[in-house]
Amino acid sequence: MAGSTARGFRYPTSGDAANGATNFQNLADDVEAKTTGKEIVVNAQTASYTAVLSDADKTVEMNVATANNFTIPLNSSVPYPVGTCIGVLQVGAGQTTIVATGGVTINGTPGLKLRDQWSSAVLRKRATDTWVVVGDLSA
Repeated sequence: MAGSTARGFRYPTSGDAANGATNFQNLADDVEAKTTGKEIVVNAQTASYTAVLSDADKTVEMNVATANNFTIPLNSSVPYPVGTCIGVLQVGAGQTTIVATGGVTINGTPGLKLRDQWSSAVLRKRATDTWVVVGDLSA
């Protein structure tokens, strides 16, 4: 296949049109290989925490008894690829707030706080210093 590769997946290009069925099967095979039998890797934290590069495509569990922050750093400090996802799970009773370091934008509604114990959310990097968060959030 003459397509391009991004984040481990092969994507067909316009020059691949003659091999459409083969290219579709190659992409399907890539998705299956990336997801089959893949376990969720957890990074357990017991205090406020700033994400690190190794958190990419993992879940950070915030097991904190008091209010705490999960912070997303600037791209210049931690250069996650666009498309990176990070899960956050509030295990402890302390409410977790998702915080953007100065210069970072995190879009989410109705707010950037996990609603209650056992609430979860997923952050996805959309651009250099822009993220979106979706999940069980509150203002």
